[in-house]
Amino acid sequence: MKKIAIIGSGFSSLSAACYLAQAGNDVTIFEKNEAIGGRASQFKKDGFCFDMGPTFYWMPDVFDRFFTDFNRKRSDYYELSRLDPGYKVYFEKDDAIDISVNLEMLYKAFEKEEPGSSKFLKKFLSMAEFNYNAAMDEVIYRPGKSPLELVTFATASRLNQFVTSISKTIRKNVTSERLIKILEFPVIFLGAKPQNIPTFYCFMNYADMILGTWHPKGGFYKVIEGIGKLAIELGVQIKTNASVQKIEVDKNKATGLIVNKEFLAFDAIVSGADYHHTETLLDAPYKNYNEKYWEKKTFAPSALLFFVGFNKKLKNLNHHTLFFDTDFDKHIDTIYGDPSWPKDPLFYTSFPSITDNTMAPDGKEAGIFLIPLAPGLEDSNSIREKYFNQIIKRIEKITDQSLIDTILFKKSFGVSDFVTDYNAYKGNAYGLANTLMQTAFLKPKMENKIVRNLVYTGQLTVPGPGVPTTIISGKIAADLTLKKFKNK
Repeated sequence: MKKIAIIGSGFSSLSAACYLAQAGNDVTIFEKNEAIGGRASQFKKDGFCFDMGPTFYWMPDVFDRFFTDFNRKRSDYYELSRLDPGYKVYFEKDDAIDISVNLEMLYKAFEKEEPGSSKFLKKFLSMAEFNYNAAMDEVIYRPGKSPLELVTFATASRLNQFVTSISKTIRKNVTSERLIKILEFPVIFLGAKPQNIPTFYCFMNYADMILGTWHPKGGFYKVIEGIGKLAIELGVQIKTNASVQKIEVDKNKATGLIVNKEFLAFDAIVSGADYHHTETLLDAPYKNYNEKYWEKKTFAPSALLFFVGFNKKLKNLNHHTLFFDTDFDKHIDTIYGDPSWPKDPLFYTSFPSITDNTMAPDGKEAGIFLIPLAPGLEDSNSIREKYFNQIIKRIEKITDQSLIDTILFKKSFGVSDFVTDYNAYKGNAYGLANTLMQTAFLKPKMENKIVRNLVYTGQLTVPGPGVPTTIISGKIAADLTLKKFKNK
């Protein structure tokens, strides 16, 4: 039995802890905040409940596969229901498209918008399904050590999809800007401009339109609680309010951690904390990457979020609603072009209490609002207030209802909070972007090059941003750690 320390308690850390404990190790998680979850945290107030992190539950098969690895069922830990429609997209007042679970209805919606587009959509989703299965069966569970990991029997005939952007593929076949926005939206979860994301990642469209959008009853935090409960059942110790100040190294081997100013000895360390932050816990000679390396990387967006309690039920809104009533490309350019605050931002809303009565008191509504932003922007209360007022007015106009006078309270969370609460580099919310030059083996390495018993996991390394992928990242990190013990 080895003593293994896990830094952080987000999805990747909890996942790694479960696999390492299952293998018979003594595993301890150290979380600097009061509760587990990392960026998947929760805010409660006056009977309202808000997920402060992920709200879209996609790729349910990955979660089910995770629990199956421990001879458990997902349903043993939380309830799940599929949303129909998965989400609504507004382009302007009285002009919206629902992403229905009924594919025939979706094809008809596309065909109505642009004759002939449904034929492409069917072909595109077929390609997306093939890529999804190829990724899940082989590619995505690999540790990112070699470009050969991308070459499998399934992908060999489709290597051109790694050098052609998904945006180019879509725009070659669809002319409607509205449909283009819908088809490009899923890859935004990968944290980059669609123009810079390889076509292979169209498997996100399969995750969206075929596998669907789901909701854990009680909110996404129930998933954190479920995996945390599993970890404890497997013998993992979880320490909250436990701030890691340093990773101690001797003769190219990590000997332990300084936690709350106390040294604790361990045989191996897995860090699910922000990769850049983890490197600040090491003395300079032991870092994988210097500051210049991180400065050159393309990061996924940060975000400005608002958590709002309304004193009435709202209308003309879905559980998930996207507002694409302004210029899509101009907003994206403020994130990946010249970093700046967008003039007329796109934004996303989630009203989980529309479908889950546990999320708000009777007759009231819980609302989550998210504006994607470039990481590293100047952040202040006055800026936040300006944008909140802007998006509320737009929602009022588009959905034809008064909102501002029905607000009971609101809480904001922005770039500076991502830095303070999660040690996120430049306040990034989603890790590194999955651009061509930051895909698979080109991501930051999971193993420290010098410190032989230190492994990194999470959204800044393999496989990339997103909850399902970080759960997979935890499994890969655990496998790498276990192999180090076997090779001694």
